[in-house]
Amino acid sequence: MAADEKQESGISRRSFLDVALGAGTLAWLAAVLYPVFEFFKVPPQGEAAPTSVVAASFAKLKPGQGVVFRFGTEPALLVMSADGKLKAFSATCTHLGCTVQYRGDLQKIWCACHNGMYDLNGRNVAGPPPRPLSEYKVAVKGDDVIVSKA
Repeated sequence: MAADEKQESGISRRSFLDVALGAGTLAWLAAVLYPVFEFFKVPPQGEAAPTSVVAASFAKLKPGQGVVFRFGTEPALLVMSADGKLKAFSATCTHLGCTVQYRGDLQKIWCACHNGMYDLNGRNVAGPPPRPLSEYKVAVKGDDVIVSKA
């Protein structure tokens, strides 16, 4: 009668161990094969970085003004100095990557994160920035101000 009670109570010990061993084997196979399949999967292609962009309309710029614009996925800064010269730089601070802006009252490029300063040639002149800003090439075609990597 004890043997009958064991079979009626559900799953036997041997059946349980067979299922557990099978599940462990499947988990091991998944752990081994998943990285192999991920290695051979073709990665998605990102957009090609632009070499030039239209930064602003020349008619809308005023002397002593700066405009932040997008150069691909990065911010960039176009500055028209008080004498009317156009300069463009990367707008990413070389200290911690904050976005810089032009301060017309100081005639400097300023980073608000740690009060870093750059002159109108992109050189770091005050604060913690360790390197100058990357400069871009500026051209005017018609009413468009075109900025390109030098």
